[in-house]
Amino acid sequence: MTSMDELMGLLRIHVKRGINLAVRDVRTSDPYVVVRMGTQRLKTKVINKDINPVWNEDLTLPITDPGEPIKLTVFDYDIFSMDDEMGDAEFDIVAFVQALRMDYADFPDGTILAKVQPGRKNCLAEESVVVLREGKVLQDLCLRLRNVECGEVELQLEWIEVPGCKGVSATPTPTA
Repeated sequence: MTSMDELMGLLRIHVKRGINLAVRDVRTSDPYVVVRMGTQRLKTKVINKDINPVWNEDLTLPITDPGEPIKLTVFDYDIFSMDDEMGDAEFDIVAFVQALRMDYADFPDGTILAKVQPGRKNCLAEESVVVLREGKVLQDLCLRLRNVECGEVELQLEWIEVPGCKGVSATPTPTA
């Protein structure tokens, strides 16, 4: 269990939708998403018979080490056999946490605080921006799934401060 001394805050991962996911049943799939960080594991609900599912579901991870990667795996739910993998992706929150450490109180709504380019070291399908929206720091990500023929997953990250924990400013910035 994470102590309040180690806890920086909570990361809300809004799992928006899947795009053009792989077919794992006869003509479709029953996808769900599993998010892992260290020993933590969270999952979305299953969306039946849909390769373009809309989850619109929030998963919340306690964060102690912002340098630790977050792994996402899409599975096809099967009743009578093991669930099939439908691809995976990995992302980190280094740029997101760096943006949280900025003094953005006087910035106008819509200010872009950071940009992350797609590259060989990440699973981004397109540029990801960290933006200030209605006083909240948000990051939209579109992840291209690996180890599969096709598919992307769209997420949005949001930070939740927890009273009594050390917060983001107390931790040195990890190097990417």
